[in-house]
Amino acid sequence: MIKKLTKRKILDNIMYGVMAAAMAGVIIALLFVIAYIFKSQAGFLNFKFLFDRENGILPMIVTTLYVVLVSIAVALPVGIATSIFLNEYSGNSSFIRILRLAIETLAGIPSIIYGLFGLLMFCRVLSFGQSIIAGAFTLSIMILPVIIRTTEESLKSIPDSFREGSLALGATKFQTIVHVVLPSALPGIVTSVILAIGRVVGESAPVLLTVGLTKNMPRTIFESGRTLTIHLYYLTNEAVRPEDFGIAFATASVLVILVVIINTSTKIITENFRKKLGDTL
Repeated sequence: MIKKLTKRKILDNIMYGVMAAAMAGVIIALLFVIAYIFKSQAGFLNFKFLFDRENGILPMIVTTLYVVLVSIAVALPVGIATSIFLNEYSGNSSFIRILRLAIETLAGIPSIIYGLFGLLMFCRVLSFGQSIIAGAFTLSIMILPVIIRTTEESLKSIPDSFREGSLALGATKFQTIVHVVLPSALPGIVTSVILAIGRVVGESAPVLLTVGLTKNMPRTIFESGRTLTIHLYYLTNEAVRPEDFGIAFATASVLVILVVIINTSTKIITENFRKKLGDTL
């Protein structure tokens, strides 16, 4: 018995060491990428670069923010409603199986296919042209599986006792969902939103085909523009001088900063919601 316990402990220590080494490798790789990008931007990242309309990337930042806000505003209500239906109302009917298959298929479609669909449907059939709203509609379809999956898992994590207690007090099923289930699942919903924002910020192919390449400052969402990812692509594609690569890496640095801010916001917001829920329960 003692030998078996010793072997298990040795095996546990070995597996712990393997996992710790893998974690250290991920952290080192992340730090190396970030350090290389910020080192290669060679001082081009400054206030003028960020906020100058002519020679800076302010129009690209504004276009990116427009795309993010509109796509989330379109996808979030649809994704949350679908998640509620799947977790709270659906059974195991043929329709539900088809719906889940559709969600899985959406998650597996390459982003360039979304771009081609958006170009045909939103830019040409609906006559939006290459514009921010066309790109946002395209990206909202693309991020739906992320929102649905994450939100549904969050809803599944809520104990049935919460629902049963609310129903026992006389609340309807809809009131229980709105006032009990959704507030409890809010950290997961926030996480799904932040993950979706991260994917929208990092996409290039659908944006290239639907939003366009114009470097102007967009005044409305019905105008064309250029996001940071597309701007970075063209900077690296057209780079000749060392200064061109410095500008490209400065743009990449802005994208890295956005990703770090998004992930940090996810952690902070989720922890705050959990603390508030812990205080009210």
